Formats: sequence, C-alpha cells, structure tokens
Amino acid sequence: MGFHYSKVMCLIKKRFLNGLLGLFCLSTAHVTAQPTVNAMNVLFIGNSYTHMNSMPELFEKIAISKKIKINVEMSAKSSHTFKMHCNRPEMFEKIRSKKWDYVVIQGFSRELMYGYEHIDTASIPYFNKIVDSVYAVNPCANILLYMTWGYKNGSDLTPETDSFIKMAERVSNGYRYLSNIFDIPIVPVGDVWRNIREKHPDLKLYTEDDQHPTINGSYLAACAFYSAIFKSSPADGYSPSGVEETNASIIQNSAHQVVTSRLDDYKLRNNTLDVSYKRTKNNDYFAYCKAFYPNAEAVHWDFGDGTTSEERNVVHKYKKAGTYYVKLVVHDKCGIREIYRKVHFNEPTPPSKKKSSKPKTSGGQKKI
Repeated sequence: MGFHYSKVMCLIKKRFLNGLLGLFCLSTAHVTAQPTVNAMNVLFIGNSYTHMNSMPELFEKIAISKKIKINVEMSAKSSHTFKMHCNRPEMFEKIRSKKWDYVVIQGFSRELMYGYEHIDTASIPYFNKIVDSVYAVNPCANILLYMTWGYKNGSDLTPETDSFIKMAERVSNGYRYLSNIFDIPIVPVGDVWRNIREKHPDLKLYTEDDQHPTINGSYLAACAFYSAIFKSSPADGYSPSGVEETNASIIQNSAHQVVTSRLDDYKLRNNTLDVSYKRTKNNDYFAYCKAFYPNAEAVHWDFGDGTTSEERNVVHKYKKAGTYYVKLVVHDKCGIREIYRKVHFNEPTPPSKKKSSKPKTSGGQKKI
C-alpha cells in the first residue's frame, strides 16, 4: 500500500510540475491561432514556352516545397499568339472555371519584338480581350505578363533583331509597352535569361533549335515566377532531377536577384504587401508592414496581439516573443479581401552561468 501511494503521489507531482511548466511557457511566448487559408489558384496561358518541360508544374513544386498551399493549372498551345488564343473556346472555359488569384499571360516569342504601331493592331486588341475575360470572373485577379527571351542567335526577320541582344531588347520593350498601357506587372524571365547567358555562358538554356528552353531554361522561368509572386528566393526549394545542383543554385540566385532588385521597375509591388520582422539586440520585437495598394479606399492591419492600425506603412512593436499572424484587410473596388503573413520571434537565449574557479587544494596530509 505504501509503495502504491508513493507512486501515485509522484505521478501527481509530475503532472503538477508539467502543468506549471506549460503555464510558464505560455506566459513567456505568445502564439496566435493559425488562420485557415485557401490554396492560391494560378493559371498559365501561353504556348510552348509555357508548356515545355511542364514549367507551371515546376513552379508549383517549388511553392509546395516551401510549404505554400497552391493549385496551378495551364491552358497552353504551341505557336499561339494572343489573336490565336482568342479563337480557343477552351481557353475562355478555363478562365471561367475558377476565381483565379493569378493569371499569367505569355505572347508568341516574336509577337512583341516589332514596333509599337504593329503591336497596337496585331496584339493589343486580343490581349485586351483576354484581360477583360479574366477580370469578368475575378475583378481582383492579379494578371502577370510572362516576358520571354531572345533566340540564341536572334531572329533574321528584321535587322533590328538579328542577334540575341537585339532581339532580347526588342522583346523586353514590347512587354514593357503592354505593361504601361494596361498597368500590369511583368515577370522578367527574359531578363533573367540574359543575365545567366552573360555570367554563365556554359549553362545550357536552349534546345537544339536555339529557341525553346531546355529543362534548365524552364526551371529558370519557374524560379522567376516564384521570386516575382512570393518576393522570396527559391533557393533550398525543389529542383528537378534534370538540373544539376550547381546549375540549380545559379538559376535560383540569378532569378531572385534580377526580379527583386527591380520590383518597382517591373510593377511587381502592385497590389502586394511586405511584412518583415526582427528582434533587436535589446530584445525588442519589431514588425515592418507595408501595403502597396494605391487604389484601395482603406487598409486595416491586425497584428495578432490585440492591436491594429489604419496606416499604409507601419512599424509595430510586440511586447513578447512568439508566433503572430498579421492580417491585412483591403477595401477597394474589388470588395473586401484579407491577406495573412506569419511572423515569429525566438525568445532570447538566457546568459550561460560561469562556473566559479576554486583554488586546488591537496587531498593528503602535509608531511613534516
């Protein structure tokens, strides 16, 4: 009986101490409930530059490897221009099938390398039709332009495009022209392509036709889309087996550097938010929150600790370490939408106790 009583009392004491420990942990570190977030829906519209090597799937796998909930689909057909896409009922059916968060639109490889007068008649009316069909389903959809690249040796159709550099610049200018007219951001795959060609000429981006992408080239595009949409590096994320580890690292770093170094230039801040955070040396916890919604009637921040703000750009100080889910509520012509970002502050490491040094004494008796 005595043994049984002791055992029970030890168990009660253990549970009591564990309960105290749990209360202590909750009192020092704050944790807010994780919000339920639906998967992001992304649609790619394009031709072989999109569907070769299943590029949208590569992008999806990078995002999933980064713990992002996402659903990626594609409507792509080889050699198609904007005008030809407009003759595809299945493309419009795909657009109407979901309330897409992002829709990526890619033109034919040579479509935007000509002068603005040609683009005005050959491309803009049909691009506009695709854009209108997207907004009809979701007025708040984020449409992105997929800037492509120049052929390995340029196109001999015009003297202005008879080298890679010439063609790449003309294609870039064409996408910028569309971007300025429609106020739509650009994902600069072509600029990343050019950067890698200049700095790593041995990295094989083209197939034997000197136009289409190898698996390296498609992975480059996927990494550019990841960097553009999530404003973070694809490094340490998924890379396909056909891309050597060294090449994957080059592609990841180049895509992130080119895209994020010119976010304003590519209009990639449009309708986005930026939340960064840090713990200072004095163990203060700060979150830096910026809302880039120029057409919003109002914005509302909820920092997850019971405090809020109506400012577009705000620095918020937390009282203690923990995990918080920052919520931004945007009020604009699209209605009301909520966007979440997670911030996490580690608790400061307690100072280590230094052992006091005692003088050594002899254990034996002193001989006289």
